[in-house]
Amino acid sequence: MVDAALLASTPFFAGLDVEAVEAVAGECARRDLKRNDVLFREGDEANELFIVERGRVAIANRSEDGRESLVALMEGGDLFGEMGLFDGIRSADARALETSTVVIVPYGPLREALDRQPKALWSVVELLARRIRAVDEALADTVFLDVPGRTAKRLLELAGDGDQFQLPVTQEELASMVGASRERVNKAISQFVRLGWLEQQDRVYRIKDREQLTRRAR
Repeated sequence: MVDAALLASTPFFAGLDVEAVEAVAGECARRDLKRNDVLFREGDEANELFIVERGRVAIANRSEDGRESLVALMEGGDLFGEMGLFDGIRSADARALETSTVVIVPYGPLREALDRQPKALWSVVELLARRIRAVDEALADTVFLDVPGRTAKRLLELAGDGDQFQLPVTQEELASMVGASRERVNKAISQFVRLGWLEQQDRVYRIKDREQLTRRAR
């Protein structure tokens, strides 16, 4: 059984009362994933959204020649797949980056809950607005930041509030997040190491000068 508290902890469900969230949770299921297991592809019919219970899931777009652009990294507690609730079509791919468990929330009972409590849709609108803002920011980064700047910004995002972190993606996936070749991203990281802003040991990174790295990300 899926714990209703997991649903209630996401902004998407913030506007629904306890009874409504519990009713939706009663219709949910879990799915375990291995690395590179695909949840859905861009253009697929959409019938449910997902919440990451553990692990990490990549949201990505793919070009006609097979190149992947990783547009978002979903971790524990993150919700994704909500856009299909409105148009019924997946706008991107979703695949597991590591062993993961996701909660599957079917659209049917969710729509019923929102029909009964339409004011809860404001929470959904707020989530969608944040998604659009993130896309706008990513587009602006592509225009106004060079590869080292975008690399610095992604490393800071992955580090969060801590100075030491393990890269949760491969070098190729990091390059996809930055929107550049692996070689150019590795060159930027090597530059940060030489400048004394960053330490790297395999996939473990330690930020030594957050101020300089932050300046480079602007």
